[in-house]
Formats: sequence, structure tokens, C-alpha cells
Amino acid sequence: MNTNELHRLQMHGQDVPWLLAHQAQYRTDHPALIWDPGQGATRQWTYGELHRDVGQIAGGLAARGIGVGDKVLVHAANCPEGVLAWLACASVGAVSVSTNTSSTASELSWLAQKAHCVAAITQTRFADMVAAASAELKWVAVIDDEDPTAGTGSNDATGNRETFRSLYASEEAWTGRIPDPMLPVGIMFTSGTTSKPKAVVHTHANAIWASRTGPRNIDLGPDDRYLIYTPLFHVNAQTWALCSVLGVGATAVLMPKWSSSRFWEVVERQAITHISMMPFCLSTLMTPDRPDTALRVGVFGLIMPEGPQLFGLDVYAAYGMTETVIHAISGKPADNLPTRSMGRVTAGYELAIVDKDTGDLSAEGETGELWLRGTRGIQLFLEYFENPEANQAAFQDGWFKTGDMVKMAPDGSVSFVERSNDLLKVGGENVSAREVEETIAAVDGVTKAAVVARRDDFLDQVVVAFVTKAPDVADDAALIDRVMDRCTGDLSKFKVPRAVYIIDEIPMGELGKVLKNRLREMAEALPPL
Repeated sequence: MNTNELHRLQMHGQDVPWLLAHQAQYRTDHPALIWDPGQGATRQWTYGELHRDVGQIAGGLAARGIGVGDKVLVHAANCPEGVLAWLACASVGAVSVSTNTSSTASELSWLAQKAHCVAAITQTRFADMVAAASAELKWVAVIDDEDPTAGTGSNDATGNRETFRSLYASEEAWTGRIPDPMLPVGIMFTSGTTSKPKAVVHTHANAIWASRTGPRNIDLGPDDRYLIYTPLFHVNAQTWALCSVLGVGATAVLMPKWSSSRFWEVVERQAITHISMMPFCLSTLMTPDRPDTALRVGVFGLIMPEGPQLFGLDVYAAYGMTETVIHAISGKPADNLPTRSMGRVTAGYELAIVDKDTGDLSAEGETGELWLRGTRGIQLFLEYFENPEANQAAFQDGWFKTGDMVKMAPDGSVSFVERSNDLLKVGGENVSAREVEETIAAVDGVTKAAVVARRDDFLDQVVVAFVTKAPDVADDAALIDRVMDRCTGDLSKFKVPRAVYIIDEIPMGELGKVLKNRLREMAEALPPL
């Protein structure tokens, strides 16, 4: 039996353009996408209108030679054109390459060339950087940041720029293609918090899997509205939210980015029912003067029984990463999970918790690495693009090694401990970076702490800490002494930082992750210890 054909059979006849056409047929006049920018007019597409516009853009892409397997760079902050571009690329069988808008010129060039992008869609503010990113780009379509419907983009000296509006063709220009569920649909890059970003390939079957599984995990129905403020280049927005919405014909309400000042206004005006909960939004959710709204579900990486009292909504547990496509571990308030549990394994996945030293299964309550199993290209991502070393390292006997350290409770629920990259080896001893960070964060005058390993000739690695200080702290040396005193008193000797560095700001990623790869680079560049 042909394995590839068997995999295709699981999603026979289904891909992203099929899903959109299906909802356009049965949910024609229901709102599919609402753009609420704060400044500028609110715009809305019904499923019928979204299907029409995507078809027209697909015709424009095809007329420009974009077809099956071609990579199109989509480098844009949240905007409806980003959604249209992703769907249109999927329609013609191209691969949408979503990139972080915080990337530097050199980083973007590496990403574009890594994925072999042949064309790009971006916004005016990024147009020059995108046009210079790769010699392989045949054209760059520019979204006008001020008025996306005006189509007032400019041409550069090479003549390869055009407006996003120019991509629209007649509705008859695109006649469709035969669905291929295992065809790649998108590339998203890992956050690169611990190493060079890896290009994660998702298939159409991955998107269909997310569209089925996501709504069930978070009780999303056809009349619900999911507020998307996380960036579209991130799996949280692209599959957790957007694919879930498409799966049940619900409504996606898109904001440019997180805004504490606008949040409740948008939630109330747009009758939002579902949101993703990020650490940086928790204080806004806990405001005492929150309005009475339809908001009822918050999707978060940890579940807390006290959530309804703190946030006024149900907190749903959801563990996943770019490589797992959707929530691979999940839990609902009705499950009555232990405090801070991530839930139990989602139907369709298998899990194992493995001792990294012995390769044996970890016992109940013992910390081990989380491994997940499913079909690659359906439950799990297809591959790291053109990275056989990373693929080999990530998979073992069909299991995907997540790199996350977890433990299992007596009831089968799973709780997060830390990233395996945060488990340091000092002279053969395991050191939890998280444990050291929590110890340092308790010191008066410290506002944030991040711990990484620095190379050492004798011990292989030693612990070093970076901290930011409160505004009223004037004596850096005294603060460092307090940190060292606390660590010496509370931690084993091998866990105590060899050095503490006070910096103005801890480098953070788009969604609040500490960029530990940058901290390690900073540590190695400092004078010898």
C-alpha cells in the first residue's frame, strides 16, 4: 500500500480552497473576516465576498506565473491583505512564506533566500527592504499602508514593484485545480529563541486538521467571533485562530496588533467570544471596570481553576507549537484539571514522556521530554524545509521530540516544566534555568531575569544571569551582591550564576518569548570569567 496515497486519502478532496468554497456555499452571507484597525475604516468580508476576492487574486497570481510549489514571501503586519494573500497562494498551490516583521534586513534576506521565494507581498514601510531581500524575487506587490484599497504603490528602479490591487483579475481568470491535501501550503519559521530559525512546512492537510480539531478543543461554533491580534506569521494566528474559524464558518476579527487601550472597545463592538491569552494581556483582562461583553473563552498555555474569578471568562488549556499545527494537548474548564495543567493529549495525537538520559519512559511525576506522534503532514508538520539534519534530530521512530520538559499527573494530565534548551549541564549536573530565574526574580530591585549557559573549559558550561533593574536602583554592584547572596543561600553551588549582568532590556520575541540565543551571544562576547 502506497503510504503517500494513504495519507492523501485521509483528507480526500479537501484542501484550503475547498474549505473556503465550502463555507462560501453554505455560509454565503455570514461575516468571515472583519478588519478593525482603530485608525481608518472598519472593513468586512462575508464568506461569499472572501471567496470572490481570493479567486480574483489567485487569477492574478497565476497570470504572473505563480503556480504549484512556488514560494511567495508575505512580509506584512496584520492586515486583511495578509489573509487574502495566504488564501490566494493556497488556491493556486503556491506556498505562502510568512515572516516576522521585526526581522532586520539581513535576517529577512536569509529567510527569503532559505525558502527560495520567487515573489513577495508586503506593505509600503517594508517595500525597500523586501525588494532587496533576494535576487530571486521577480516582483513585489505593495499594500498601501494608509489606504489598502487605493493601490498607490510605487515602482523602483528595477521595475519589479506593483500594487496589491493590481493582483486582482476577473473572476473567470482562475478556474481552480484538483485538491491535493498533502501539497505544502505554508512555511512559518520557528521563533529562533534558542537557535537559528527553522522553516516549518505545513500542508493543506495540516490546515484541514486544524480546522477540524481546533474548534472542538475550544468550543468554537459558527456564530462565534475570534479576535486575532497575534501576528499572522505566527501559528497562533494562522492555524489556531484562522483555521479554526474557517473550519466552522465562524468570524475572524483582525486587529493590527495588541492594544490594551482598544481591547475592550473592540471586544464590545465586535461581540467577540474567543481570544488567545498571552502573558502581556493578562493585566488588561483583570481590569476591575471591564464592560459586560460576549467574551467567554480565553485560550492559554496553562489552565487555572481560578481563571473565571480573575479574568471573567473560561480559560481553556492549549499546548502546541508550530510543528504540532494545532493544540496537541488541551483541556476545558469542565475537565476540572489540576492547577496549571496543560490538559490531556488531544485525540489524534499520541504522547510519550521520555528520560533524555536513558531514553526510557519517565515515571508518573518525573520530568521528561515530551514526544508526540501523529502523521507528518496531517497532525504534525511535514518537514523542516531543506534541513535534513534538523529533521533527523527532531524525529525518532515516528515520534517528534518537542524539546519541552513536562511531567504527568496521576490523572493523566500534563504540566509544563521548562524548555529542554533551558536545562543546562554544569559539570555533568542538570540545572534548571527556570529555577534560577525564579530565585533571582524574587530579589528586591530585580524586574526581570533570564539565565543562559556560557561555555567553560573545565565544566563545559556555567550559569550566567542577565537582569533588568527597577528605576529606583542606583547601585548596580549592591544589586548584584543581593542576587548572588540569594542564589548562594537558596541554590546548590553548581546552580549559582558565575556572573550577573545588568542590562537595560531583556531581548524579547514578538509574543513575549525571551530570545536566549541572543543572550548567549552576548554572554560569549563579554570578557572571560
